[in-house]
Amino acid sequence: MNAELKPIRRSIFPSEGDTWERIAERELGGGEGLVSQLQSWNLHVFMRPAAPEGSPRAGNPILPSDVIFLEPPLAG
Repeated sequence: MNAELKPIRRSIFPSEGDTWERIAERELGGGEGLVSQLQSWNLHVFMRPAAPEGSPRAGNPILPSDVIFLEPPLAG
């Protein structure tokens, strides 16, 4: 059997309290439009319903157990 390894998208598990802005700055060097780009690569997190008001996560959908992709999907 001749199995070929496929490339893996760069990804991280976020730190407690990470925001899109913090991740973009730390992992991508910050800059114009990087937060939007990061969110578009991570719709599984970005489109998650907001945490209830009063929750420690209120306003931030990112969990430490989430896989956050740092690059777009790989072609084919």
